[in-house]
Amino acid sequence: MLSLLAQRPAAFCTGSRSVLSVTARSRNNYTTDSSQQVSTFANQNKLPRLPIPTLKATATRYLKTLRPLLDNSEYARAERAVSSFISSSGLGPVLQRRLQEVDRQAPASWLENIWVQKAYLEWREPNYINANWAALLADNPNFPAVGDAPPGQPTGPQLARAARLIVHLLEANDAINQGTLTADSQRGTPMCMNQFKWQFGTSRIARPGCDGLVNQYPSTATHILVMYRDQTIEVPVYNNAGQRASLVQITSQLLQATRRVDDLLARQAQPQPSVANITAGNRDNWANARQILEKDTANVESLAKVDSALFGVCLDVNVDAKDIYDPERSVALFTHSNSGCNRWFDKAIQLIVLGNGRVGVNCEHTPADALTTGSLLMEAMEKETGIYKDTASCAELAEPMPIQWNITPEVVKLIDNAQKEAGALAGNLRMLLGNMTQYGAQWIKTLGVSPDAYFQVALQAAYFRHHGKPAPTYETSSLRRFLHGRTETIRSCSEESLAFSKVFDDKDVSLKKKLQYFQQAIAAHLEYSKAASLGQGVDRHLLGLRAQIQSPEEAEKALLFQDPSYIQSMSFAMSTSNVTPGEKFRGAFAPVIPDGYGINYAMDKSDLKFSISEWLSSPVTDATAFRETIYKTLSDLYDAGEYAKRQ
Repeated sequence: MLSLLAQRPAAFCTGSRSVLSVTARSRNNYTTDSSQQVSTFANQNKLPRLPIPTLKATATRYLKTLRPLLDNSEYARAERAVSSFISSSGLGPVLQRRLQEVDRQAPASWLENIWVQKAYLEWREPNYINANWAALLADNPNFPAVGDAPPGQPTGPQLARAARLIVHLLEANDAINQGTLTADSQRGTPMCMNQFKWQFGTSRIARPGCDGLVNQYPSTATHILVMYRDQTIEVPVYNNAGQRASLVQITSQLLQATRRVDDLLARQAQPQPSVANITAGNRDNWANARQILEKDTANVESLAKVDSALFGVCLDVNVDAKDIYDPERSVALFTHSNSGCNRWFDKAIQLIVLGNGRVGVNCEHTPADALTTGSLLMEAMEKETGIYKDTASCAELAEPMPIQWNITPEVVKLIDNAQKEAGALAGNLRMLLGNMTQYGAQWIKTLGVSPDAYFQVALQAAYFRHHGKPAPTYETSSLRRFLHGRTETIRSCSEESLAFSKVFDDKDVSLKKKLQYFQQAIAAHLEYSKAASLGQGVDRHLLGLRAQIQSPEEAEKALLFQDPSYIQSMSFAMSTSNVTPGEKFRGAFAPVIPDGYGINYAMDKSDLKFSISEWLSSPVTDATAFRETIYKTLSDLYDAGEYAKRQ
């Protein structure tokens, strides 16, 4: 049976330049001195609730998104289905009234629980690669990612950079707890800060049928989870009085943690299978294993240590040298970690540090959008480049301790199955990086157009060039202007973008006429982007309506959802996300359908950066060739723009 989303959640599709970008706050924008700041959450009571669009508005916009994807007969069929659905005798008004009742009962947002449940917690395939997002963070000039990184052992640059970033993430956690993190706004409009309560001390919990989330706010756990050589380690970073450890102490804690694991493994004739590996597998298999583990009191305590940890830090040592030094291979490693090794994929934040000091992240998507987490990471990277005045050492800091597990033969088998499943997924994923150095956002703005809309229209033209047809495309718009807002979909494929794509290579169409088509495509994208950011997109409303269906009989009457065009329009051949700026943060995620691409991009001042992924099993996609088509399309658009400016 098809899920309510028809395919897996669009990993990392959590931010659009048309709404917000990943930017660090000023260097002093989180502080533990509450007298210097307005409370992080002071604007929450000023935020409007997410509106529920009218059935007619959603139907009209939805049909418009279908036009470039369907032929005339298919469109007429879809039009009849939509008309029947929203009519007074159709099921649409019934579902709308139920959704309105959900809104009346919801403390903050009608969408909040529906989105978390349907997009994430009910998803039974692995979070690993499918839903978790990853990013390659910028190298730190103080810890240049060069030189030897001997395999199999931690290095000085690795521990030093890990400790420095840990310190700054702990500062962020303290600021969120104390309400001194600067509240976000966009052009004077306050943004919801609720997601920041879900950054630290948060874990997804595998349960049969539907997972759960563990979170505490304020996040007062005193330890982080360190992964080293596939072992889980509880590493205290606060003492029992709540005093944060110094940078020197945290560096020492990391070194001590690795030595304890080395000693532990040296005493074992054969290492025990790693419980962490099962977090890369099918959710129901992991739920089954977790239930078995929870029959043992010691395992219950061990799981609690992992679940409550503020965040994860993965010290990778058994890594191919090419994965360490080649950025393209590094971002792939941060995405799939060589078949899921040395990760606990249920943690909301995992910092990954390689032997040469290169850093990435792998984050569980359920509790927060990537731009929210990304802003904290950007801030930490900004702060780590300066001179750090260390704090005083805290007294009576507990020592790091490897977390012990009692595992049964049945759990060992489930771990083995998860590793095989992860290996197959990792082996099927290709991840590439692209760098367009000819121009960037500064030049695009000289054309008087939005850089994000420009890139989206360029992607439509590139896909049409390469595949000869339009691509249902997902770009995410932030809904954080609303209370507890998450995301909405921008359906980037429009009649206007298809019209431009068709004439772009037509020699019989003048350049002037082509540019007119281009401007119309830009305008259409901007119109949809604005509507989506105001809660007037179609996908979240349709999801909310579909979630109100109460029986198979009702499902049969919901003709809009029964029509093939509904699933077709949600089968996003390109799942895209704008995470600007790219010089600090290069995101990556997998495609959301078997024959699709996952494209993350950033619009920097003087260049354009992107990543592109595909499933190698697809007979349709070719990421290597498509990357070249994107390059050529961007270059041709530049030539056209320069020519137009000379006229």
